[in-house]
Order: sequence, then C-alpha cells, then structure tokens
Amino acid sequence: MNSHYMQGLDWVILAVYFAILLAIGLWASMKRKKESSLFLADHSLRWYHIGFSMWGTNVGPSMLIASASAGFTTGVVSGNYAWYAFVFIALLAFVFAPRYLGANISTLPEFMGLRFGQSTRNILAWYTIVTIIISWLALTLFAGGILIRQVFDIPMWLSASILLLISAFFTMLGGLKAVAYTNVYQMILLIVVSATLTIVGISKVGGIGALIDKVPGDYWVLFRPNSDEAFPWLPIILGYPIMGVWFWCTDQSMVQPVLAAKDLKEGQKGTNFTGWLKILDVPLYILPGIICFALYPTLSNPDEAYLTMVENLFPVGMVGLVFAVLTACLVSTIGSALNALSTVFTMDIYVKKFNPEASQQRINHVGRMVTVVGSVIAITLTVAIDSIKGLNLFNVFQSVLGFIAPPMTAVFLLGVFWKGITTRAANLALTAGTAFCLIVGILYLWPPEWLHFAWPHFMLLSFYLFVILAAMMIVVSLLDKNGERHPIPTPVYAQRSGLVIGLWVALFVVMIALYYIFN
Repeated sequence: MNSHYMQGLDWVILAVYFAILLAIGLWASMKRKKESSLFLADHSLRWYHIGFSMWGTNVGPSMLIASASAGFTTGVVSGNYAWYAFVFIALLAFVFAPRYLGANISTLPEFMGLRFGQSTRNILAWYTIVTIIISWLALTLFAGGILIRQVFDIPMWLSASILLLISAFFTMLGGLKAVAYTNVYQMILLIVVSATLTIVGISKVGGIGALIDKVPGDYWVLFRPNSDEAFPWLPIILGYPIMGVWFWCTDQSMVQPVLAAKDLKEGQKGTNFTGWLKILDVPLYILPGIICFALYPTLSNPDEAYLTMVENLFPVGMVGLVFAVLTACLVSTIGSALNALSTVFTMDIYVKKFNPEASQQRINHVGRMVTVVGSVIAITLTVAIDSIKGLNLFNVFQSVLGFIAPPMTAVFLLGVFWKGITTRAANLALTAGTAFCLIVGILYLWPPEWLHFAWPHFMLLSFYLFVILAAMMIVVSLLDKNGERHPIPTPVYAQRSGLVIGLWVALFVVMIALYYIFN
C-alpha cells in the first residue's frame, strides 16, 4: 500500500478518525478523578470496556496481515489460535479472576508475591517488564512501522515514534480509563470495516457457494492430520494450552482490564464478551485471505493478501478508513502494553522496594516517567530489529513466545491449584526454567551442525517443556520439606448470576458447533 493509493478523501477520513480518537481520549481523561490511580481506571470498567480492550490488545495489524496470509495459503486451520482461546478465557473468568480480584491486586507479580513471597514478586516483575518491552512493544512497533513506512514513505524510527507518541499520550493523560474508552471506539470501527471487506469480497466471488467451489476442500477444515507440517492437530491440542494459559490468564497486558473491572460479575461478563469477539477473528481476518485466493490465485506474496483486497475492492475514501483501522489496532495494542509496563514497574518495583509511602500523585508521576523511558527503549529495539536483514522475524518471535510461555504457565497453574508448591520451586522454574526453555528455543531455531535431528513441532515442544518444568517443581517441593509455603489467595465469589452462566454455556455450545461444522 503506497501513498498513491491514498487520495484526497482518504486523507480527510484519516484526519477525522484521529480527531475523534483524541476527543474520546480527552473526554475519558476528564472523567478520571484528579488524584486517582492511572492504572486500574478506579475499578470502573464495564463488561464492554473489558471485552473490547482484551480483544483490541490481542489484534495487531501484524495479526490482520498474517491471518489473511494464512487464510490465503492454508484456509481456516489457523483459526484454531482464535477459536480454541475460549477455553482459556473461561479459565481466566472462573479460576484466576476470582483470586485476582479477591486479593485486590494491581499487577500479576503482586499476586504471585502473595502466593510465594517477595523474591518471586521481584523475579516476576522484571520478567514481565522484559516480555512487555520485547514481545508487546518492539514487535508491534516493528510490524506497524513497516505498514506506516509503506504508506507515508518515512524511515522506521519516525513511523515507530509517531505510533508511540499517540499511544503514550492516552496512557499518560488518562491511564487505563482512556485506553479502555478509546479501545471501544477503535474496535467497533475495525469490525465495521473488516466486515464490509468480507461482504464485498464474497459478493465479488459470486456468493458463499461459489467461494466454497473455488478453493481446495481442506481450506474449510480446522483439524488437519498429524502428518501436516504446519498445523498438525495433536500439537495444537496439547501445545496451544501452554501459550493460551500464559497469554490469556497470566499476561499483564491482557489481564489488566479484568483487574480494573467494577466487580467480578462485570469481569466474567467482559471475558465472555471477549470469547464472542474471538469468533469474529475467522470471518474478519482469515476469510479475506481465502476470498483473495479465490479472486487472485496467482498472487505471489501471500502477505499482501489483505492489502490486495483493500486496493482492488474498496473505493476512494474506504482506503483511508482501512488505514485508520490498521492504525487503531496498533494504538490499541501499544496503549495497553505501555499502561501494563508503567503499572508493573511503578507498583512492583518503585513503590514496593523504594518508596512504600509514596503519594498517589507521586505514583502517577513515576508511572508517566516509566511510559516515556519504556517508549525510548522500545523505539531503539524496533530500529535494531529493522536492521537485521534476511530473517522472517515475525515467525521467529511467534515461536520464541512458545518458549517463553512454559515457565509462567507452570508457576501460575501449580501455584493456584496446589498449595504444596514452595517458593524455591517457583523461583527455580522462573529463573533456571526460563534459561533452559530459551536455550532449547535457540537450538530449535538455529540448530548447530552437530545437532541435526527431527525436532517435534514447536507447539509440541512447548508442551514437553511445560511437563518437564511442572515435574521439576513438584519434585523440588516434595524434597523441600521446610521450604517457604504461603496459602493460595482466597477467591472472591460473585453472586450466582443466571445471566453470566447462561452466556458462558451459550458460548461453549456455539464453539463446539463451530468445531463440528468445520471438520
């Protein structure tokens, strides 16, 4: 997508989008009480704020482009990453959220501090900060920078800076409240534009029947045989849960809107809404790629599927709207990540270790400073990533996430489900366990000459690493007779709500039906 695709009307629409975005951000910031915390929106978030924020944090432009590319080359099978998530979102709603809200915490390292003590909280705080800066900020900026560079023809550092400036503005001005309110607006816009693209595409192909006829039959199958190289069914069933628990239940950027819920009932309705929104990932992001295959089967680069559809099917004006949507995805993800970063550093490191008596005004000031410093580090990393040539970095990072997840998943699951786990076992998994997983990851991605053998699929490898770490934690805890043990924080219980249970049962029924239809 080069700047010649953007006509006068496109630029006007882009300008209007930004004007509305800034107005909503300012309005949300004015609603925030003057001396209140930036981090948890005064525990005022309703179900729709939570649902749109979690979904918005999850949807980056790289995901839009990668999903359409996957749809073009393999059909709906990559939809497993979206649809299988409902199981782990339910785990967050009914197992983790009641304990998080019951403990009245601001951050997940703080929760683990209650469970395992201060040493675990420190390790986890730094662990979280590093993963936010690398996987959320630098990666998202890299993907978004490529996009903005294509449209405006400006260097990477400048495009990354522009994106960070917009996102940091909301985070520093209104904190999580401004991020959550702007997310609602941005995600509604995303749904409208992406749905329009899908509908226009289907009508151009000649209807759903014609679309089914024009693509291979296995494009409509979610579970492929184990011999399939890219998407075998067993690694997806066993390996995805390791990443799913880490991503949906223990990642600060994802879980923060739930920590800021008005109460547990709103949190459970909000996570349920996220589950319904995840269903849209397939028709909104993967289906355009399948339609592109039906319309333009000779397209040489599948990564261009999404923008090829936009360029060929949308009139002037709509292109500007699509670019607004791609920017919206970026601002949404980066805003949530910056807010999570400033929350963890300020609450877990600054307040806990350096200034326990800090006033709310001082805490907010430090939070804003951290946002600025985090932004500078993220831009530096983005430019460094951009200078590495000849590597499909997006794929490398996706597999790296598969190696980051096992230690966190093991510590959180065992920490919540078994009171016998000791602090020593948890700390060992987070330090030595992480080092072990990363070494395995490096050997998997860049195997040395002497280590050539048939590796399992990286998701199956993620599962094996989790099993090894969980077994190690259990053995260490059983041997560590006098080890430090803290009680599991007591969950808070919502008043039994027929509506909440009904919504979750309905989601489970719909998801099982979808899996049945697409196999």
